[in-house]
Amino acid sequence: MNGLENLILEYVASYLWPFVRTASMIGTMFVLGSSLMPGQIRLVLSIALAWAIAPLVPPADPSIDMFSISGIITTVNQIIIGVTIGYCTELISQCFIMAGQVIAMQTGLGFASVMDPVNGSQTPVVGQFFTMLCGLVFFGIDGHLVFIDLLRKSFYTVPVGLEFVTQDTWKNLFSFLGVMFQTAVNFSIASICTMLIINFTFGVMTRAAPQLNIFSMGFAISLILGIFVLWVTVGNFMSFFIYQFDRTVDLICSAIGYECRGGL
Repeated sequence: MNGLENLILEYVASYLWPFVRTASMIGTMFVLGSSLMPGQIRLVLSIALAWAIAPLVPPADPSIDMFSISGIITTVNQIIIGVTIGYCTELISQCFIMAGQVIAMQTGLGFASVMDPVNGSQTPVVGQFFTMLCGLVFFGIDGHLVFIDLLRKSFYTVPVGLEFVTQDTWKNLFSFLGVMFQTAVNFSIASICTMLIINFTFGVMTRAAPQLNIFSMGFAISLILGIFVLWVTVGNFMSFFIYQFDRTVDLICSAIGYECRGGL
């Protein structure tokens, strides 16, 4: 009887721990983990992926009992690994959301704000526009399939067990925030420089001829020119997105100890 019980527990564990890691990634993944996605769909998607991935991954250590301290530690470990992979996908969109906020602040478009369903907070319309654009491009280039494949590969490089994410991995994750800010500034630098020149011109004109009262119409002009600059620079979105996507894939590969060949 004990042999049958051990066999059943081993079979359940072979699907349970892959499900925990998969559900943790889906729950924190870009778009899929947002409040826009119903919890039932995330649950069904996690079960389907775990059911497909579990037969392909190496079996867990049979000495680990699910109902022991080591089993709890293993479960927590799978949650940490899944959340780490899912959190990295958020870094792709956050740099463009920050760039949109910078552009909105510089051009005056920040007065128009809407509720962002992805982040659950108020975001300028420009940031919301880039959020939607990131989501469309992300699924258009099959980015979700890339990260699901990285999740599958993580079971080979970081198999189910008591091994936690290393300290170097956390260091790389936090240092990547600098890359995210750098990409946001690079993407919005055209708007920053343009609006700086426009505001400087308004200041000189107001100083030279105060009776013209340039600042009374300066806000409307800034809005119009801000939209024009946004229309001109949005063509560079794809190149910045691919750059950020490749850097994020490399980050996940270094986190799970897999040798990548460079994103897309």
